[in-house]
Amino acid sequence: MKEIGGVIVHSILDAVRVTEGIACEAVYSRTMEKGRELAKEYGVSKVYADLDEMFADEDINFVYVASPNLLHYEQTKAALLAGKNVICEKPFCTRAQQARELVGIAKERRLFLVDAVPTAFLPNLEVLKRELPKVGKIKLVLSNYSQYSSRYDLLKKGEIPNIFNPKFGGGCLMDINFYNVYLNVALFGKPQEFVYFPNRYGGFVDTSGILVMQYDGFVSQSAGAKDTWGVNFVQVEGEEGYIYIKDGSNGLAEIKVATREKEEVFNCQENPNRWFYEIQNMTKMIIEDDHAGNDRNLEVMVEVMEVLESARKEAGILFPGDDKNYF
Repeated sequence: MKEIGGVIVHSILDAVRVTEGIACEAVYSRTMEKGRELAKEYGVSKVYADLDEMFADEDINFVYVASPNLLHYEQTKAALLAGKNVICEKPFCTRAQQARELVGIAKERRLFLVDAVPTAFLPNLEVLKRELPKVGKIKLVLSNYSQYSSRYDLLKKGEIPNIFNPKFGGGCLMDINFYNVYLNVALFGKPQEFVYFPNRYGGFVDTSGILVMQYDGFVSQSAGAKDTWGVNFVQVEGEEGYIYIKDGSNGLAEIKVATREKEEVFNCQENPNRWFYEIQNMTKMIIEDDHAGNDRNLEVMVEVMEVLESARKEAGILFPGDDKNYF
């Protein structure tokens, strides 16, 4: 297991507890003290503070990377080269070329490299794909995911938390608006054109913003914010009706389909923990050795990274390694 995280890591481990075929064998943290805390909570016997030592452990066949964004590439690459399968948190990398390189290494070594975005594994995603044709020719897609962050308060006090620090690949587009972009690409493919309008704080990365994506015949607008809060939703509007996604792209909590003839509501997700479905379906995919299914998810991921990288750079949001004149 990888770097100690917050709510997501705990949600993942809670799902692992109730899923057959997967177990947490070890915990890694930069400090043994923090590692032991998490290990004790989940009944894990092994704790590492050295990545190379963990990678040498033959009892570990998968590594879950949940470290700050800018570390995903180097840590995932090191794990793959050590012969470990990898589950990597979103955003997969900060640059598309990094993602393509990692996918190439995994395929060459016949290893699983899994993009750990819950959306790909949610049952309601398949419902959404099935119901899309009912609304006819799509004209507009509107998405909002706003979640006020306590770390924004720290930013206003003069601190620079990792999530808002360009040195760690932070920012709203790479964090919360990511889900909106992912759902668009998963449903419609890579947009033809796109432009990002960010709200930046103190010259650092974006704390909120709107990404506008032009597709063939329709426009999609994705708003994301860590400095406000509001109603989270996705609405797909077509000539024959609309689809409203309750709680937005992050969880696909409920799918409402409204046409001139009738309205229907669908929900195949009884468990409110979206990471439960991620772990359940990811484990099933791995046990069944479904590399083809995983490869399809990776293709979506690479296109998402292409959009995110290009959009943030055009908006002037640069990370270490993007440009020799970086900050």
